Amino acid sequence: MNTLPQEPTSPPETSAPRFLIGIRVRDHAKSESFDPGVLQLKVGVPVIVESGQGQELGVVASNKVANFRKDSLQNIPKVLRVANDNDLQAQERRLAHEARAKTLCNEKISMLKLPMNLSRVVHLPSANKTIFFFTAEGRVDFRQLIKELASNLRHRIEMKQVGVRDEARVIGGYGMCGDTLCCSTFLDEFSPVTIRMAKDQGLALNPTKISGVCGRLMCCLQYEHATYRELVKKLPKHGTRLETPDGPGRVIKVEILEQKVVVALEDESTMDYHLDELKDFLPAKTTR
Repeated sequence: MNTLPQEPTSPPETSAPRFLIGIRVRDHAKSESFDPGVLQLKVGVPVIVESGQGQELGVVASNKVANFRKDSLQNIPKVLRVANDNDLQAQERRLAHEARAKTLCNEKISMLKLPMNLSRVVHLPSANKTIFFFTAEGRVDFRQLIKELASNLRHRIEMKQVGVRDEARVIGGYGMCGDTLCCSTFLDEFSPVTIRMAKDQGLALNPTKISGVCGRLMCCLQYEHATYRELVKKLPKHGTRLETPDGPGRVIKVEILEQKVVVALEDESTMDYHLDELKDFLPAKTTR
């Protein structure tokens, strides 16, 4: 009796890992989640992990945490193994190569007078390729630069132009608050930051005071913006003429968090008033 050929069955779907582990790859300040599988790993142990750029060396940054989101195995990269001496030596060779390539590239950029800033270099031994990340205000003709680098390094060269905020996230550093950069620690994505946010918070519009290390407006300007917007609605605008318990005057300063205003009176004196002291002299609602 003839039987019909059976269709191949698809492999059963793998269940989501119960636990994830934080791995810091390439000394990044922000660790990434990986599936440890059956490996029992301690913080500080060097491991080999899967990444978008092949296998890379990382360091365990956190113990196992429950996978509450139930991410599937297809979305979570894996820890392949604990790094051995060969892996550590290969890492040292890769870092040395990246340092030499970065020095060479900076020399060539200076020689060719290209309007670009080299920020970092990533060497991929498995692909026999080195990627040069740079920032620039506009488009850059780096064809001659690639030729110079390829003739010296003798492998594939790739140039990638990135935004200054994205590059600050990768490089890391410290903000004027003294803490590590938000973008390299907990921010998952960038949100638009506008000069209006600084105005609403009564900040001096000095670029050196409200800009981050990337040269763009600080991401933290957006954190309390909604609160400032609510508080400032109750206060009179700067320059508003109004009546006070001590006579008429003009608002010369607004303290948003303290809900106070500084008023220059007609006798050339200045007085500080809390909003409660002026509630009988202000409209029911101040629009801004």
